[in-house]
Amino acid sequence: MATSIDQLKTLLADCQRAVVFTGAGISTESGIPDFRSPGGIWTKHQPVDFSDFVASAEARRASWRLKLMFDKDMQDAAPNRGHRAISNLVEQGIVSHVITQNVDGLHQLSGVPESKIIELHGNATYAHCLDCGQRYDLTLIKQNFERDESLPVCDHCDGLVKAATISFGQAMPEEAMLRAQVATNDCDLFLAIGSSLTVYPAAGFPIIARRNGAKLVIINRDPTDLDAEADLLIHDEIGPTLGGASATE
Repeated sequence: MATSIDQLKTLLADCQRAVVFTGAGISTESGIPDFRSPGGIWTKHQPVDFSDFVASAEARRASWRLKLMFDKDMQDAAPNRGHRAISNLVEQGIVSHVITQNVDGLHQLSGVPESKIIELHGNATYAHCLDCGQRYDLTLIKQNFERDESLPVCDHCDGLVKAATISFGQAMPEEAMLRAQVATNDCDLFLAIGSSLTVYPAAGFPIIARRNGAKLVIINRDPTDLDAEADLLIHDEIGPTLGGASATE
C-alpha cells in the first residue's frame, strides 16, 4: 500500500500546475511560534487595531513594542526542510505560486522568487509608509525606537510608517488577494500546508480550488475544518513530508 509521501509524489508528478498555500505550521518548524496558539503573543498581549494605530501615537508605540517582541522570536529563524522543498518544487516548475499567511520572509530566504510569492498578511521584515508606500529598512527604526520610543515618519510625505504587516482591523491587500484568486483558479493541485484553515478569507482558497476541480492536499499536524474535503490528508511533520516528496531532496 502506497505511503502518504508516495501518494504526494504521484500527485505532484501528475499535475500541470500546483499552488502551495502555507500557514504558521511550516514556520514553527523553524522555531517561530504560532502567535494565535495558546501561549502565543496574541493570548498574552492585546493586539493593536489598525484604526487605533492611525488615530493614536500611544497606540503606535504599543504596536512597535509588540513588533520588537515579535522580531526577537523570529530573528534567528532560517528556512527549514519544508521551505526548501517548496523552493525546489517552484524551481522545477511544478509549483506556480506560493500563497502564504506568514509574514516572516522565510519563503524568500529559501530561494522562492519574489514574483512567485503572494503574501496575504504582509511582511514583517520591512516597514512602509501608509500614505505613499515608501519602503523602509527596519534597522534604524528599531534603533531609534529602542532609544527613546520615537515613532518613524515618512521622509517623503510625512505619512505614518508601519511594519508592512496586515494588522487587526486592516483591510486585506486587494492586489495580493486578486493574485491569489487567479493562481488558485488556474491550478489543478492545491497544497494547504501548516494552516488551521480557520482564518478567512484566506482559508477560502482551498475550497475555491476544490470546487474548480483541483485536487486538494492538506498537510498539517493537527486536524483542520477542511479535512473532509481533502483528496490526500497528511497529519504529520511538514519538513520530512515535503522533503520526502520533493524530487531533489
